[in-house]
Amino acid sequence: MATTRASYPGALQARPDRSGSKRRFAVLPRFLLLLSLYVLALLAGSVSFAEVRDDCDAEGSTSLAALPDRGDANLSVYLDNDLFADRDENYTNGLRVSWISDARSVCAFGWLQRQLDDLTKSKRLGWFRRLSGWSDSHDLEYNYGVSLTQLMFTPTDPAPRERLPNDSPYAGWLGIDFSVQTKDEDALNAAAVAIGTTGRNAFAREAQDFVHDLRGIPNFNGWDHQVPGEATLNAYFLQRRRFAPDPEDDDFAVDGFWEWRLGVGNFLNEIGTGAVVRFGWNLPNDFADARLSVSGYSHQPFRASRQTSERRWSAYGITGFRTAVVGHHIAIDGPVFRDGAESHQSEPLFGEVYIGFGVAYRRWMVNYVHTYQSKRFRGQRDFHAFGSLVLTYRR
Repeated sequence: MATTRASYPGALQARPDRSGSKRRFAVLPRFLLLLSLYVLALLAGSVSFAEVRDDCDAEGSTSLAALPDRGDANLSVYLDNDLFADRDENYTNGLRVSWISDARSVCAFGWLQRQLDDLTKSKRLGWFRRLSGWSDSHDLEYNYGVSLTQLMFTPTDPAPRERLPNDSPYAGWLGIDFSVQTKDEDALNAAAVAIGTTGRNAFAREAQDFVHDLRGIPNFNGWDHQVPGEATLNAYFLQRRRFAPDPEDDDFAVDGFWEWRLGVGNFLNEIGTGAVVRFGWNLPNDFADARLSVSGYSHQPFRASRQTSERRWSAYGITGFRTAVVGHHIAIDGPVFRDGAESHQSEPLFGEVYIGFGVAYRRWMVNYVHTYQSKRFRGQRDFHAFGSLVLTYRR
């Protein structure tokens, strides 16, 4: 039986007046936008809160630098879209703009990172070294980053205005996340916090209609039944360990890593594992995962043990897989704190494989990956596929 939008509090009764909605921003998206712009400006600026000492081992250092001094960084634009696979359904679009710092030493990150350094040195905390995969605290490097992301989900059939009980729900998410990544030559550990919102304040409907109007594609008519608005807070943890050796020269080489990841919050609860392999010529140290995965904008998975020429081309292939146990996905299972909104049920086991290529020259890098996913929710009729494109500039 079809369910009307009025089945839960705060529901939209009819398609809103588009002329008015385009001029009006809700409080939360405006706050997210201003906050993200402020953080981007702060991180990109040359503000230093304290002078950092050159000697990492100096005793009694009192540096309280909240952020490192200005240095090289990476600006990336990501696009996931199923039109690359000649589809327009399920997870249909993802857009991200991210900024991530270049590698920083332990000294450059102030007192918080010094505490992590002390953990790796302690003989009583051998379990920490085994869990983290780090072998020598003096080899550690750090990155920090911020990104602004929009995700979009739609059913297969765009025509019906009522809710389709056996198809993907309409859903959108807009948010920002902050991450810190710590690595040596063999292991990377990352933590990220993401805040955002679902519902009409994610502006997924407006974004999709804008693109469809430009391309002459029929609009989806059921957005009045999208997953209702809920503020989300999620924490993510990611570890990657190298299983293929770091290339020693610029000839043809292979490298790769396996990973595990954990997501906890009211947007996504899952735990999973996977692996990625690259193969090609003059493999760059900077490697951006083309997909909008958790901490996927870690541009350099491990501490670089070699230098690659900025004047040479790099060309390589990418392939990998990921599998996960899913407890909750807000775009499928619906909101956690809103009652009365009907939803689907996520498949508890999820998997995907992907293959693609990358090209890099000097400060520019382009990656494309094609992903094939298993069914995400019970009642889904077919598997899903989409393409991912990322353009990265290193300043």
